[in-house]
Amino acid sequence: MKHGAWASTALVGPLDSGAMYPRDRFSSLGLFGAALLAWVVVALLFTTRSPVGDVAIQMTGAALVGVAFALTTMPLFWLAAFSRHRRIAYKGDWVRAVRRGVWVGLVVGFLVVLRSQDAFSWPLALFVAVMVAFVETSLSVER
Repeated sequence: MKHGAWASTALVGPLDSGAMYPRDRFSSLGLFGAALLAWVVVALLFTTRSPVGDVAIQMTGAALVGVAFALTTMPLFWLAAFSRHRRIAYKGDWVRAVRRGVWVGLVVGFLVVLRSQDAFSWPLALFVAVMVAFVETSLSVER
């Protein structure tokens, strides 16, 4: 048994595949970079403008927060699938991750709009979350 930097892999067994492909790493890091930029824009918007009483700023903020959440969760969804598949990237994993990230962004943006218009209610939020989960489950069924 070898000792050293890779000794911890002996405990969990060998990997099914090699390291992550550069295109996947570049895509993940690029999306994380875009998410960081989106969060900076959100912070810049809300530190320079007040959303109180200004519907345009509220809607812009909701859209930016939705985009920031979407860009943040897309690589996280892909990395979760990548690790669940024992470090193997299957065809369609990025498509599912992007779709799920877009769902997160749409739901977050919708909930922020509802909250900014004083129309938010927990039953409505739960309904939207359950409907998105239902649609995503039906789209993710493997044939």
